[in-house]
Amino acid sequence: MDSPHKPRSFSPNLFFFFLLVSSNLLTFSISNTFKHSSCLLYQQTYNAIAATRDDDIQESDKPAADLDLPSEFLAFTSPHKLPFGFSRNFDSDEINPPVGRPCTMFPDLIRRYMSYRVNGSCPDDEILGQKLLLKGCEPLPRRRCRPASQQEYVEPYPLPESLWTTPSDSSVVWTAYTCKNYECLINRVKSQKSFDDCKDCFDLNGREKNRWLSTKGAGLDFSIDEVLAVKKPGTIRIGLDIGGGVATFAVRMRERNITILTTSMNLNGPFNTFIASRGVIPLYISISQRLPFFDNTLDIVHSMHVLSNWIPSTLLHFLFFDIYRVLRPGGLFWLDHFFCVGEQFEHVYAPLIESIGFNKVKWVVGRKLDRGPELNEMYLSALLEKPLKNSW
Repeated sequence: MDSPHKPRSFSPNLFFFFLLVSSNLLTFSISNTFKHSSCLLYQQTYNAIAATRDDDIQESDKPAADLDLPSEFLAFTSPHKLPFGFSRNFDSDEINPPVGRPCTMFPDLIRRYMSYRVNGSCPDDEILGQKLLLKGCEPLPRRRCRPASQQEYVEPYPLPESLWTTPSDSSVVWTAYTCKNYECLINRVKSQKSFDDCKDCFDLNGREKNRWLSTKGAGLDFSIDEVLAVKKPGTIRIGLDIGGGVATFAVRMRERNITILTTSMNLNGPFNTFIASRGVIPLYISISQRLPFFDNTLDIVHSMHVLSNWIPSTLLHFLFFDIYRVLRPGGLFWLDHFFCVGEQFEHVYAPLIESIGFNKVKWVVGRKLDRGPELNEMYLSALLEKPLKNSW
C-alpha cells in the first residue's frame, strides 16, 4: 500500500525561479564591480591628466611673485597704492601698471632686460627689447635708467626741409643694425642680397619720392588726392598708418595739413628714429598690439603691404575689427596692396574683410607678379568706409 506522504519530485518551475534569481544576482554583482572599476579608472585617468597638465604648466601661469624674475620687473608690475587712497576714477586704492603677460613667459630675457643700475644708464639692448616685444611682451615694462643715446647728437633739420632730407648719421645709435650709417642703408638695395624689411625706403630720392602721387598699376595704386576727394574737404584731419616704413605716407598727408601717426618696428634699420627725424610721429608697436586710440576717433587708417596673408587669419580678423573700432563713423580704411594666394582671397580673405561691416568705396583686385605668375598671388587695394549710421 502506498504511503499518503510520498515525497514529491523537485518542481521544474521552482528550479527556473532559483536560476533566474541567481543570474540576476550575478549580473548585479558583476555590474556593480565594473561600475566601481570604471569610476575608479575614470578618476585615475582624470588625476593622471590633471597631474600631467600641472607638470606642463609653464612658469607664465604662476603668479609673477613666484617666478624667478628680477626685482625691478616686480617693482614696476606689482600693484602700487595710491597716495590719497581710494579713487573713484580707478575704482580702487591702487594702480596696476600694464605689462604684456607673455613677459613672464621668457624669464631669462626679461631678467636680462630688467638688469641695470637704478638711476644709471640702461644697457645698449635694442635688439633684446624688440625681441621681447615681438614675442608678445608688449608693452615692455618701464625701466628706471637712461637709454643709450648718440655720442654727439646733431639737431634735426627744420621743417619743411626735414621731410625730404636724409638725417645726420649722428641721430642714430647704430649698434643694433647691420648698416652703420645712412649711406649704407640707402645703397643696400644694390649691395645686399639678403632680405631686409623695406629695403629701399631709406632712399628718399628713389621710389619714396613718387609714392601715392598718381594712379597706376592696373588701378591698384590709389593716389592720396583721389582718396581725399571721397570726403568733404577738411574732414580728413587725423589718422594712422600701420606698418608705414619710413612714414612717407604721413609726410604726404602732412603736406596736406593732415596729421598721421606711423607704426613701425626697427627690423634691421632705425625706422622710428628716421621717422621722427623727418618731423612726423612714430609709434613703436607691433601689429598684435591693441590700437592705442579711443573708439570712433580717427578719420583715416592706412596700411600698405603689412596686413596680408602672413598674419594668422584670426589675428587679422581681430585687427580689422580694431581698425573699425577706432575709425569714426564715415572714417576711411585704405587697405593698400593686401596680398594673398588667389584661392585664399576668394575663400578666406574677401569674406573675412566683408564681415567687418565696412561700405565698399573702391575694391580693386589684380595679379601680383613680382615673384612670378606661377605662384598665383593676388593684390587687393580697397577703400572702405565705416557707415555713418548704424555702425554698430
